[in-house]
Amino acid sequence: MTVSANIPLAMQRTSRYVLDMIPSGVMTSDELLHLKLPGKRTELLKGVLVVREPAGYLHGEVAAELANQLMNHVKADDLGRVLAAETGFKLTSDPDTVRAPDVAFITKERLPDPPPTGYAELAPDLVVEVLSPDDRPGAVLAKVGDWLVAGSRLIWVVDPKRRLARVYRADGSETILGDDGVLDGEDVVPGFACPLEGIL
Repeated sequence: MTVSANIPLAMQRTSRYVLDMIPSGVMTSDELLHLKLPGKRTELLKGVLVVREPAGYLHGEVAAELANQLMNHVKADDLGRVLAAETGFKLTSDPDTVRAPDVAFITKERLPDPPPTGYAELAPDLVVEVLSPDDRPGAVLAKVGDWLVAGSRLIWVVDPKRRLARVYRADGSETILGDDGVLDGEDVVPGFACPLEGIL
């Protein structure tokens, strides 16, 4: 395969074999869905492929515990669906943006029917992002902005290293929680509360 020199590609650690596998030009969500990059996490930002290394142990532990607590609560009250890490959501088209949160929740009323085999073309009601040591503040804020613009109502950005979380809401308000704080589902996941110290 011939690879153009002006491939839209954003990577923190570029590997030559990755470049050889990426088609030239602006990538679409369908091309991303069928792209095989072993051991990498991928997203699409306005047609630009974003490739990252796998998350570390602490990241995975925090994301899994929070997903487990959310899932138990959501199932018990039949509120909707919790989706696992790296599930892609198509937020914009032409050029395509596909974001993949660490945990997502969609209310029962908004669930796609039938469930798509590819990316759902919607923003989850709740998005959880668990920070990794190499996450840059500007990139995290850009991701939060993408979720909010696309229609997410509540976003939790959990920082295990600093033992805090930032809560972003569709109304533009923001709250910072210390490790003695509680992640509250508010009107998005009614009745859900998770003390941060229990997952950090």
